[in-house]
Amino acid sequence: MIHPTAIIHPGSRLAADVEIGPYAVIGEHVTLGEGCWVGPHAVVEGRTTIGRKNRIFQFTSIGAIPQDLKYHGEATTLSIGDGNTFREFVTVHLGTADGGGTTVIGNDNLLMAYVHVAHDCRVGNQIVLANAATLAGHVEVGDHAILGGLSAIHQFTRIGSHAMISGGSMVNQDITPYTIAQGDRAAPVGINLIGLKRRGFSDEALRALKNSYKTFFRTGLKQEEALEKMTADAAAYPEVKVFVDFIRGTQRGIAR
Repeated sequence: MIHPTAIIHPGSRLAADVEIGPYAVIGEHVTLGEGCWVGPHAVVEGRTTIGRKNRIFQFTSIGAIPQDLKYHGEATTLSIGDGNTFREFVTVHLGTADGGGTTVIGNDNLLMAYVHVAHDCRVGNQIVLANAATLAGHVEVGDHAILGGLSAIHQFTRIGSHAMISGGSMVNQDITPYTIAQGDRAAPVGINLIGLKRRGFSDEALRALKNSYKTFFRTGLKQEEALEKMTADAAAYPEVKVFVDFIRGTQRGIAR
């Protein structure tokens, strides 16, 4: 299952059924789980642990050192879950000591061609990063989010779960869960209604999220005033509580 031209360090740990294509390179500290496929000319290096059934297409670079001048060879890591797809020319880097020491990618994500995930990012589950979407260091992306092609996320920014970022958007503040955001600099334009319906959100939950969105973004209330007004729905609907808790946890501020 390993092409004879591939270079596999004897210290690496590969499950018995892993497939490695021509001229691929697997480094010393790499672990590849069951059912993984690594395409031709791909490079997987660093202290990188990859779970089951991941597909790593040709010319991808996984586990390289961070593009951070503060990095001086510390033993930082990259952790990747199960069922992810890394298309051509994707780059994913190790963490840094100052950023917690690890970059994390969850399960069942699609990273399309030329996507970049920088050091210390936290990418959740069932996320789509379209072509050339770029995450700077320390970015967090919640489950089921979709980032359009050529979008770019500023370091330390958070993208909430079920959010959708339009193609070409420049994001420099946190994007709340369940919303669609676009522009330079990106701002919310509405609830991700179609995406939420596809994921089985109830009509009652959707109405509550619409009301919360309007309260926070459209009434002109200050942030704390809006959050106080949303408290009742947050107690009744877990989805709204996620929305409120995300806002309360912001460090960079919420894009409004």
